[in-house]
Amino acid sequence: MLSAFISSLRTADLRRKILFTLGLVILYRVGASIPSPGVNYPNVQKCIEQVSGGDSAQIYSLINLFSGGALLQLSVFAVGIMPYITASIIVQLLTVVIPRFEQLRKEGQAGQAKMTQYTRYLSIALAMLQATSIVALAANGGLLQGCTLDIMADQSIFSLVVIVIVMTAGAALLMWMGELITERGIGNGMSLIIFASIAAAIPGEGKMILESRGGLVFTAVCVAALAIIIGVVFVEQGQRRIPVQYAKRMVGRRMYGGTSTYLPLKVNQAGVIPVIFASSLIYIPLLITQLIESGSANPGTGWWDRFIANYLTNPADPVYIAIYFGLIIFFTYFYVSITFNPDERADEMKKFGGFIPGIRPGRPTADYLRYVLSRITLPGSIYLGVIAVLPNLFLQVGSTGTVQNLPFGGVGVLILVGVGLDTVKQIESQLIQRNYEGFLK
Repeated sequence: MLSAFISSLRTADLRRKILFTLGLVILYRVGASIPSPGVNYPNVQKCIEQVSGGDSAQIYSLINLFSGGALLQLSVFAVGIMPYITASIIVQLLTVVIPRFEQLRKEGQAGQAKMTQYTRYLSIALAMLQATSIVALAANGGLLQGCTLDIMADQSIFSLVVIVIVMTAGAALLMWMGELITERGIGNGMSLIIFASIAAAIPGEGKMILESRGGLVFTAVCVAALAIIIGVVFVEQGQRRIPVQYAKRMVGRRMYGGTSTYLPLKVNQAGVIPVIFASSLIYIPLLITQLIESGSANPGTGWWDRFIANYLTNPADPVYIAIYFGLIIFFTYFYVSITFNPDERADEMKKFGGFIPGIRPGRPTADYLRYVLSRITLPGSIYLGVIAVLPNLFLQVGSTGTVQNLPFGGVGVLILVGVGLDTVKQIESQLIQRNYEGFLK
């Protein structure tokens, strides 16, 4: 692998792409440390230390993870890349509901460009909405609850509007940087930005575990992290290969077809999207409750408030873990049913003369694909649920309550492994085109 990496750096074009990608990632990390105008940065740091592990950290742990810790610090990139991810998921789901989107998806590159434009507009709207919510919570003390210091230097309307505009512009800049990496660099830009955000949080979390729990626990965590990463790589690479045979056909004077290939169905067909959906949904009731209680005279008196306080506040609670696990399994089946249509795949195979040996084309092929997909989705959903709840089960190992930042489980390790594998495969494919040996021999 080291020799292949050296070969990639010796290739001028590939070296330029790698350095361009690294430069934008470094620029992103620098911007994540720059505070927004009108924010009292020293007080923000003191408040983060005071409320570390509280409800505030739990509510925003996923967004804070994707922003590389920039959210709670109210930096320029506090909103992060989360609005673009949310917009992409919404637009993808709307293709099933809105016929216009379905038509654009089938138009090829021109339709995809139009869908990308819609995603950008929706991302800006979501970024503005999210920035407004963050600034409003920071102004009334709801962002870092339990801290008595003023984190906003000036709470005038003009100052708050400026902060919202700066955070929205930061989200738009991140979206542009991600697209630049995709076009001119190596790998998927948005995924690499999330990768950098998660990787930046791991050393600090590891240091806190070492200082608070000692070297023995830290070593055990590292061994567990290595074992889980190996398991995640094994499952992420696993796929069910359905053989497909194409019949021979004459087009003019040339013979086409007669080849054998396979249709790969991954064990984890849904990726990390179900974990993101479940993590976001389970935090919504607590967030809404806190927003309502901030203006209520008698907070926490209803049965709903007591249920949330007892079961949806503590990530280590068995009820919390059970609800989280169930949501992941539900969203896995839901997302796979949305993104993979067996009827379309069967029609495409029939159109080009392809068939599965032993299965008739058309409806029988679609039924067979649906049967196989349902069989592999169950272990895939259980795998996602187990990996996601590992930080909750071992919450006492960490020094903070932000379970998503622990380096041995959860959405973090899924994204790190998935993005790492995809990026290495892209570099390997470009090396093979230049007659070099790749990373994976």
